[in-house]
Order: sequence, then C-alpha cells, then structure tokens
Amino acid sequence: MRCSGRIIVRGVVQGVGFRPFVYAAAQDLGISGRVTNLGSEVEIYAYGDNFEAFLERVSHGTPLSEIDSIEVLDAQERVARGGFTIAESADGSLTGFIPADVAICDECVNDLFQPESRYRNYWATSCVNCGPRYSIIRTLPYDRERTSMDLFPMCAECRSEYTDPGCRRHHAQTIACASCGPGLQILDPHGNAVECGDPIRGTAELLDHGAIIAIRGTGGFHIACTEESADDLKRRLGRTEQPLAVMVHPDVIDTIAVVTDEERQALESRVCPIVVLEKQDHLAHMAISNLHTIGCMLPYTGLHHLLFHHLREPLLVMTSANIPGYPMITDIDHAMAHLNGCVDYFLTHDRVIVNRIDDSVIRDGYIIRLSRGLSPRRVPIDLGSACILGVGPERNSNITIYRDGFCITSPHIGNVRNPATLAYLEETVEKIGSLIGAGYDVIAHDAHPRFLSTRYAASLADECGAALVEVQHHRAHIAATTQDECIGIAIDGIGYGDDGAVWGGEVFAGETTDLRRVARLEYHLMPGGDLATEFPERMLYAILPTEGVRELLASRGWGDTELGVLERQVERRFNAAWTSSTGRVLDAASAMLGICGRRTYDGEPAMRLEARAASGRAVPWDLEFTRDGGCEVLSTRALCREALRRYEGVQVLHPDEAYHAINSIAASFQYNLARGVSALAIHAAEDRGIPRVALSGGVVYNHAIRETIRDEIMKAGLEFVINRACPPGDGGISYGQCIYAGAMCHRPAGGD
Repeated sequence: MRCSGRIIVRGVVQGVGFRPFVYAAAQDLGISGRVTNLGSEVEIYAYGDNFEAFLERVSHGTPLSEIDSIEVLDAQERVARGGFTIAESADGSLTGFIPADVAICDECVNDLFQPESRYRNYWATSCVNCGPRYSIIRTLPYDRERTSMDLFPMCAECRSEYTDPGCRRHHAQTIACASCGPGLQILDPHGNAVECGDPIRGTAELLDHGAIIAIRGTGGFHIACTEESADDLKRRLGRTEQPLAVMVHPDVIDTIAVVTDEERQALESRVCPIVVLEKQDHLAHMAISNLHTIGCMLPYTGLHHLLFHHLREPLLVMTSANIPGYPMITDIDHAMAHLNGCVDYFLTHDRVIVNRIDDSVIRDGYIIRLSRGLSPRRVPIDLGSACILGVGPERNSNITIYRDGFCITSPHIGNVRNPATLAYLEETVEKIGSLIGAGYDVIAHDAHPRFLSTRYAASLADECGAALVEVQHHRAHIAATTQDECIGIAIDGIGYGDDGAVWGGEVFAGETTDLRRVARLEYHLMPGGDLATEFPERMLYAILPTEGVRELLASRGWGDTELGVLERQVERRFNAAWTSSTGRVLDAASAMLGICGRRTYDGEPAMRLEARAASGRAVPWDLEFTRDGGCEVLSTRALCREALRRYEGVQVLHPDEAYHAINSIAASFQYNLARGVSALAIHAAEDRGIPRVALSGGVVYNHAIRETIRDEIMKAGLEFVINRACPPGDGGISYGQCIYAGAMCHRPAGGD
C-alpha cells in the first residue's frame, strides 16, 4: 500500500479553496507534506499511513472545484514527517482555469447581519466558497498578489483568519473587512463626495426618494432606481421601450412573476442570473417591461443584501450601465464621463475590476447571455491537438479557445460593430489566452467578409502564423448544438449565407463539416438593407407588395413619396438583399398587426409580437411548400397573406374585441410558422433516414415557437436536441466555430 507520493491535481482547482481543503484533510488524516499552486495546477507532496484515504478525500474536491484528473507520481524529494503546510505558489503548467465569479454564500450573508460579527455591514464580505474570482484576477497562480485585492493588505484580524485552518476564510484570497478592505463612497455628478455616514444606507434613502444611481458592482456598473423612477430612467437613457432587468427581494418574487421550481433553483443558485419570468399579470410593471415577461434576479453580493436591508422598496431596476452592445463600464472616471445626465449619483468602490463581466441571462433554462457565474465556461471536448480560437459573430459576441481537450468560452462581449467592442474582444482573447497559455494553430471566424471580427481574425492569423477557417453562421449554430449526424434547424435574425443572401431560416442535413442546406424559408427582399430591420413595415411590403398593404402603410403615416421609393426599391431590387430570416418574417407580422412599427432595440418587433401572442389562442392554418434548387421551401408569404386577411376582418370589431383578436392572430402566426419549420425538418429526416433533429438560433428563446417545434418533432418519433449548456443564440457561435474548425482539422485530405 502506497504511503507517500507527489499528487498533481488538474482542473478548476484555484480560487476554490482547494489548498485549505487539502490542508484540512491532511490534518484530519495525519498526513505530512505540503500543497502549493503551480501555474493553474495544484501540487501535493504527501506522506502518511492514511495516504490512500487522503487521496480519496482530495479527489472529491470543494464545492466550486472541477477536477479533470489526479495523477500520483513517486515523490521527487523526501517528505518530512511532522506537519503539513501550504507552500508559496510558483509558475507551472496552465492546464486548468479559475472559476467564474459566484454569489455571496449564506454563511457570509449571515455574517453581514450578526451583531457580534466583525463583518457586520461590510459590503465586500466573502470566503473561500463565494465572491469574485475572474473579475479580479490578473495572472495565475491565483494568489492575492496577482489579483486586484493586492492593494488591500490584510489587517491583523483578517490575517489571523487567513492562516487559521479551522476558518472558512483560511487562504481566502478575497478576505477583507471594514478595517483593511475596499471602501465605498457616494459621489455627485461633479465627483464630490456626499457625506452621509453609511454609504449604503444613504444610497437606499436616495433611491427611495426617486434618485437614479450608478452602482459599481463586481464586474461593472449598474444603473439602479425604484419602479416609480423607471420611466424617467428610460427617458434619460433614450431607451423608452426597452425592458429593464430588476433585482427583487426574495420575499416578493412570487407576487411579481410565475416562478417554476427550475426557475427558482436558478434564481437562488451560486450564479444568481437574471431569469426571464412570465409576469403574474401580463399588464403589470409596464414601466419596466411592456412585454409579458420580466427579467428578475436576486441580490448576489453583500452590497446588494445590505442595500435591500435598508430600502423601503422591495424591487429595484438594475440595468447595465453601458450603451447596448458596448462593453460594461468598469471605472468611475469612465462612468462619470458617459453617464452624465443619466444618473443623479454614483455609489462606487476602490477595488479595481480587472475583467469586466455582465449579468448572465437565462429563460426557460436556456442561456441568453453567458456571463457572470456561468463564464468563463470550460467544457471538456476532444477537438484534437491543435489550439483553436473562435472569434465569434458580430452581434452578442464572445470568444472561445480550445486547448488540450477543453473549450473555454468567454463572458459576453457585445456587438462587434464598433472599435470599443472590438478592442474588448481583442483584450479578452489576450487575457484568456494568457491564462491558459494558448498559442493558436487555427483561428475560426464568421463567413461574412466585412465583419470587424473577420478582419481581426485575419490580422491575428498573419501575426501568429495560424490557419484561418471560415465558418458559416448557421452551421456554427448547429455545430454548437451537436456533433452527431442530424437534421439541423437554424432560426434567427441574420447570417451571411453561401449564396450571399441573408440567411436565418435554414434546415441542414449531415454532420458538422458536411451540413448541407436541404430546406429553408422563402426568400424575400430587405428594402433598404438595415433599414428593413429598423422599420419592419418595409419588410411587410417586401413580403406582400399589394395595394392593400400600401393602403395600410398610408393609413399609418407613410406619404406618397416614401411609398413610391419603397415600391421602386422592391420592383427594381435596388439596395435590397434577399433574406430567408425567421426574425424578419416575425418583424413583418408584428408591423402588420400594428404591434411594433419601429425597432428601438435588438429583437423588439418579434418580442412584442410574442408578448401579444401569449394571451391569444392559436389555430392551424394551411401551409404552402415549394421546391427550389433541391431545397424544400416554406412559403412565408402565404402565412403573411393569411394573417393580413384575418387582420382586415378585425377592423370592424369593438376595440376590446379587436385587441384580443389581434393577439390570436399573433399566436396563430407564430404557431403556424413553427409548424412549417417543423414540417421542413421532418420531411428532411424522413427522406434521409436521420432520426435526430437539432434546433438552434435566437428564435429558440421564443417559448411558443420552440415548444411547437419540439412537440411536432417528437410527435413524428424523432429525437429532439437543444444545447442547454451553451446559448442557442449568437452567444454559442464562437463555441460552434471551434467545433467546426476542430472537425475540419480531423477531416481526411481531399475530403469534400
């Protein structure tokens, strides 16, 4: 029986309390030796009669750790008996990673409110089981001096707990208290300190009196206000229609929304994401969200818990303090420069945010935004020996790096249409690449030649001598969902297609590198290009260029000149790309029904259509299919024509009856579009003998469409697949790019 050895533990084993956990196990089992961080691994020298029991206990890890492997080698040096120590960290292999930031644990929350606790009322309280990780780290190994906590030397009492093996703050790198840790202050818009005693109590009082306040959190600034001030906040931000996320006291969440067991588990988890919930009353809280849903999260830091302790209001708007699509604002100077006129005060702290990170968002268990608590996301997968970088799409972008059997996907970056977000993408590639020691052999990018991320990929490939792999947007969606042979449905807003058209309603058949398009939605023109996404009535006319639609647009304020230009664009196909986009069809239906005539944020027309449809009753309509170049095609023009026929009949109804009738038309439109997409996939599966159907793309977040497709596919006796661990929307594209590129590397030379 072995009684000594050198143990190498690989995985997410730093920033998770692993060394104090090993120390405690050694003390309990009478093991001599030492434990240290080496690079991103943990090295243990151990000696004792209970070595095997010690090894077994170590292999279980801590609540936050993820152990990839444990290797036991002969000790390279003599292990002295008589004690066990935590040795100083050193450089070493970068085979693992660090965990994402997690919410404050229950024990630390209790410390905030215990009269005898020295952490009472201290906003940055944390321990080995909770708190910031990724947001504060500069380099590995993970020790205080390599994080932004290095500016806050421990006081004697914190040092005592840090070195106490019996304390849960034993070797907690974020340990701090009011005597030695980061501090808070309230500033006015001119940068002057607001004297109020307790900054958190003072912030609560200001919020209760209607103030709008920028609050610096773990990964960046939020803007907070009470529900009463929500309209004012939207006006100041210029986002009068966009739904806002809220932070809610746990005791009142059920009065606001319908919460399933799965959703409650997510809300109360270590991630504490924003969970998109159905409102108890679809018409309630309209100042916050004019949809039938509302994004809710619970307090997840000590600051939040203390703030709600002092607040009279049980709910706060808590929205990211940045322009949509741009990076999170992390420093006070930037916040004061960019939020001038938007907020009344700033609550800020003096701990540097090294790596910005937004709140994660999920709906129905599917990830919409991969960020705090969920990312960096590390997934074991065998893509071969090459180191691969996927730079993502243009919108809702992030990056993924594959190295040595693992894909690591970054937190949400934003819309890479501007230099600031591109710079953040480049910064993220550098940061995560350095943490895992990446040297790129292959760089995968979107097929669109004009994306800034595509240009960056080419530049970086030239710099490091990597091969470039172009991955069509929707094939990346399917690759992120499954590597197995499948019928793949990709339904979203936009993606550059093989034929130069704007794809977004596609059905593929095959495996990752051989996904052949076998069906699609009908092509329509996008008159004015991007103008057709901002003004969806343009899409409506492109789909139905009839006198009836012309009269409808005229009744809504379109002048003869505007209508004439639109008509000529469609007739002459001038400045009008072809598209099969599911999103554009939903936009057109929303515009037709008078629900949304202008998009003010991404996805607005389709989201508002879904909100109205949620109160409607769907009925089946006839579906029309054609064939074009080997593809089966669903006629979305026929669906729009039927919707318009029914909508014209609504005009004679009483306003209340008309409102409900429109809801049912919206519900029926979604339902029949989903039926049509399902039929395309079922026909393809039957023709090719493929029993598995994978679904991906941003339209997956539409509950009614997704569940209708699921029901239809399963009724046909086929297996149905959606990726729950990765965003079905564009936040999963970079992961799919890596998988596609890895499969290309394994492809036999000369393969099709």
